[in-house]
Amino acid sequence: MPDRPIFLTYTRYRPIQRLLHWVIALLVLGSLSMGLTIGYLGFEGLEQRFGLNATNALYLFHKSFGVLILGLMIVRLLARLILGKPHYAVPLPVPMRIASEIVHGLMYLLLLTMPVLGWLATASGDFPVQFFGTNLPGIIGVDKALSETLFEWHERVGWALLVLIVIHIIAALYHALIRRDGVIQRMRPW
Repeated sequence: MPDRPIFLTYTRYRPIQRLLHWVIALLVLGSLSMGLTIGYLGFEGLEQRFGLNATNALYLFHKSFGVLILGLMIVRLLARLILGKPHYAVPLPVPMRIASEIVHGLMYLLLLTMPVLGWLATASGDFPVQFFGTNLPGIIGVDKALSETLFEWHERVGWALLVLIVIHIIAALYHALIRRDGVIQRMRPW
C-alpha cells in the first residue's frame, strides 16, 4: 500500500492547474505592464500621448484583466485545495522547499489582494469598476482620501508582486538549467 493517497502520486500539476497558471501569468504580465504605464504617465500623460480613446481603453483593459485575474485566482485556489500539488520527482532540500512555499504563498496572497485593492480604490474614487464594458458594483461608497490610500497600496502590492515574479522566474531557470531536477516539468504547459 502506498504511503500517500493515489491521487497525490503524480509529479506534474493537473492540466487545469497548468492552464490556470499560464493564463494568469499572461494576464498578470499584461496588467502589470498597463499598470506601470498608467502609473508612470498618469491619465493626462496617457491622453496627451495616445488620445482619449486609447487612454480609456488602457484603463478598461487594466481593470478587466484585474477582475479576470481575481476570478481565475479563486478558481486556481479551489483547484489547489481540491487537487493538491504533485510531489517532487527529486526531493528539494528543506530550505529550498521552505523558500518555495513562502514565495508561492505570497504570490497567491498578492494575486488575490491586488485586484481587490484596485476594485475598492476605483469604486471609492467614484470611477466605474469595469469588466470589458460592463459596470460592476462598487462595493463601497465614495471616499476620495480612502481611494488615494488604496491606490497607493495597489501600487505597492504591484511592485512586491513584480519582485516575487522575478524571484519565481529566476528559481525556475535555476531548477531547469543548473539543478536539472525536474521541477520545471511540474508546470510545463505541454
